[in-house]
Amino acid sequence: MDLKEITLRLSQAVGISGAEGQAAPLARELLSPFGEVSVTPLGSVVCTVQAPKEGQPHMLWDAHLDEIGMMVTYIDDQGFLKVANTGGINRQLLMASSVTVHTEKGPVKGVVCSVPPHLQKGDKRKVPSMEEVYLDIGFDGQQAREHVSVGDVVTIDSTSRVLSGDLLTGKAMDDRACCACLIRALELLKGRELPCGLTVQLSTMEEIGGMGATTAAYQVNPTHAIAVDVSHAKSPGVPEDRCGILGEGPMIGFAPILSKTVCRELVKTAQEEQIPYQLEGMGRSTGTNADNIALCRGGISMGLVSLPLKYMHTPVEVVSLQDMENTARLLASHLLQAFSTGTTCE
Repeated sequence: MDLKEITLRLSQAVGISGAEGQAAPLARELLSPFGEVSVTPLGSVVCTVQAPKEGQPHMLWDAHLDEIGMMVTYIDDQGFLKVANTGGINRQLLMASSVTVHTEKGPVKGVVCSVPPHLQKGDKRKVPSMEEVYLDIGFDGQQAREHVSVGDVVTIDSTSRVLSGDLLTGKAMDDRACCACLIRALELLKGRELPCGLTVQLSTMEEIGGMGATTAAYQVNPTHAIAVDVSHAKSPGVPEDRCGILGEGPMIGFAPILSKTVCRELVKTAQEEQIPYQLEGMGRSTGTNADNIALCRGGISMGLVSLPLKYMHTPVEVVSLQDMENTARLLASHLLQAFSTGTTCE
């Protein structure tokens, strides 16, 4: 499977937190060549690549399948839709965007309402709160209620595409690009004898609290886990000490909740395999599924690998295919090396 095409397909699929309906079947399709695939009650897609033998360690890889978006909360008599954010929408980019409302009857196109600058005064020039955001779908109140229901989800229209060189841009690269990294890592392991059990989960609801990963990890019951998510890449206005550099490799995380053994083994693997990598230090929580997975049952030895990404939580997120390939190589090589030597198992 071509990494670029997989990423673009995953990016374009609709899968807002709690409504991952289009993205989940695609995830099942992409994971099915590598093991037995199941879906948890909360919608996470789980692939058992190799069940652990008795007494053998069991590694879980996690990336989240959901994306940010909005939900319809009210339809007024003029047909305007009031919405709430599902996940951390960047409201600065929201006004006057084209959107799609995903209904039981099919997609309905619309736009986010905006006040012309000629009519704005005083504090009206500020970024509006979500309480002030409405959608215009071109219908009056009766027509709108016939086509749209409270609870329908909304996405900002975006076309995923190749930006330049090895760069891809589009919506939901957070975290579909990392889902693609896990699939690529499984390709690299195909036909290899694995020294431990391996399960991959593409989990739901990370953007609203990580419930999909928490419950799926409890069900899988691994001894070790690595969450794969995105982190900020350098771009204008982004502090250098809080980001990585696009194209310079995956970011290996260090944080109180993470296992220093797992993190150091990831660094060692990258050095031995000459895989470019970056380090990311976090003094408290990581803000990823790693925080919740580590707490499952009696605790799980946890690692975190992050893919550098520009313009997070926008419809034009940017990732590097080179970073993605190196992330997949790091995961596959770490699994083969660390568990074979037994270091990670201590």
